[in-house]
Amino acid sequence: MNQTLTVDLNCDVGESFGAYRLGQDEALLPLVTSANIACGFHAGDPAVMKKTVRLALEHSVALGAHPGFQDLAGFGRRDLAVSPEEAYDLVVYQIGALWGFIKAEGGVLHHVKPHGALYNMAATNPALAQAIAEAVYNVAPEAVLYGLAGSALVQAGEKLGLKTAHEVFADRTYQQDGTLTSRRLPNALITDQNEAVRQVVRMVKEGVVRSQQGVDVPIKADTVCLHGDGTHAVAFARQIREALTKENISLRAFQG
Repeated sequence: MNQTLTVDLNCDVGESFGAYRLGQDEALLPLVTSANIACGFHAGDPAVMKKTVRLALEHSVALGAHPGFQDLAGFGRRDLAVSPEEAYDLVVYQIGALWGFIKAEGGVLHHVKPHGALYNMAATNPALAQAIAEAVYNVAPEAVLYGLAGSALVQAGEKLGLKTAHEVFADRTYQQDGTLTSRRLPNALITDQNEAVRQVVRMVKEGVVRSQQGVDVPIKADTVCLHGDGTHAVAFARQIREALTKENISLRAFQG
């Protein structure tokens, strides 16, 4: 008997701020199984955090903290020269902020996923990865650490005994070393929805992704990230769900 494949669909949400509205949280949350909620540094604010936690709980979506650099103007996507100690502090601070709202609403913190440049830097910088993993372990050792599949961040979490989820991306292209193509380079994003769906199915079912160099790279897909700020994000999320279901792949929050 074939073992049933299961995968988590996660989405970055809660990224509005003050009078500025970003993303389509109300439409996306019913379509995903876990949510990465901005914690007020790269995006989000206290009112948005509370609203997003409540909305995720209404749809039985697993709650995750999405800590990033304190860089609102750059949306946390610019590399900052932070020390491991500084990275530790900013992750502890942001987990604590979101945890307060989760606690107040009767929820449970399920996971932590760094955002943007912090995420990408930790994928290849062992010292930074170690600091982030320690922050998660010291604040919420029961939480799952989400990181780029096969990255230094996932390895650091595993060494500490954290549950870790290897994350893949539906709408990003990959390099031959398994890293994401930099957004500063051409073809970093997959704009053809059908192509993105095919990539997700291959990553989940076959455990490989075709790199920009034309080589299939082994990859582990515990959780698939769907970006929520695209124009067609909701339609894309529905298409991904339908394709995975058609392939007999079950959808649920990562259990570890």
